[in-house]
Amino acid sequence: MLKIAWSPLYPHPLPEGHRFPMDKYLLLPEQLKYEGTASKENFFEPVDLDESYIINTHDKEYWDKLKSLKLSKSEIRKTGFPLSKSLIDREVNILSGSVQAALFAKEFGIGMNIAGGTHHAFTNKGEGFCLLNDLGVTANYLLEKKIASNVLIIDLDVHQGNGTAEIFQNKKEVFTFSMHGQSNYPMHKEKSDLDVGLHDKIEDEQYLSLLNFHLNEIVKRFTADFILYQSGVDVLKTDKLGRLGLSIDGIKQRDKIVLDFAKSSNIPIMCCMGGGYSPQLKEIIDAHSQVFRLAQEIFF
Repeated sequence: MLKIAWSPLYPHPLPEGHRFPMDKYLLLPEQLKYEGTASKENFFEPVDLDESYIINTHDKEYWDKLKSLKLSKSEIRKTGFPLSKSLIDREVNILSGSVQAALFAKEFGIGMNIAGGTHHAFTNKGEGFCLLNDLGVTANYLLEKKIASNVLIIDLDVHQGNGTAEIFQNKKEVFTFSMHGQSNYPMHKEKSDLDVGLHDKIEDEQYLSLLNFHLNEIVKRFTADFILYQSGVDVLKTDKLGRLGLSIDGIKQRDKIVLDFAKSSNIPIMCCMGGGYSPQLKEIIDAHSQVFRLAQEIFF
């Protein structure tokens, strides 16, 4: 059975202009249930992880400052959110959802998180609306528990997974692959194991060709036994922050390539959602929904 993490916790207060992007987390589960892709039984509310798993990835000093709401004004500004206990509670719940979705992936082949993909969080700081790195915590959890020996992180959000790259820069058991807008945020890129910078307005055919090529190349360099997939839809042509040129169908084909790759290789895969900022909320929901539909089609 497809299992999907969904956190009922929402941070308050939200800064001006951020209510709209948060709406997708409420509406996407309803859309998936309405269209029959998922039912109530497919969703689970995460149980918070013990903080020992957080400081297995993040510096204890940073975590202590975060949970006690003692970040400096400069540190808070870089995260993009006003700091609050409800925000920290949600971040912990989201990363717990990714870990638990990965455990379901081990059982069923795939597990998913309605949120997550917080790839701009570093070991010792938050950036870009990311405070704790769920991809990092999940990968380290899988390795520590010996559920996996070699984890491949596929990050196809329009923004480079800079925090994830920094976290695993010296860890050979984790291969970080980020395919992102070269001219987009962050302007200073970290070094992933494989970075593919894309030119502005790249369209479906070239994008999908590059993705296929690089996945085939990764297989020659790294033998993964678990995949974490950041499936951001801010690569969409209409995205306000993306600057790329993919269509809705192009995103569907992208997700199909990744899920088919995992299924045909018999590698468990956990998918988390990442970014999406098109002006029309319907486009964001449509783009995100596709990966859940494909999960049902390919794995079940």
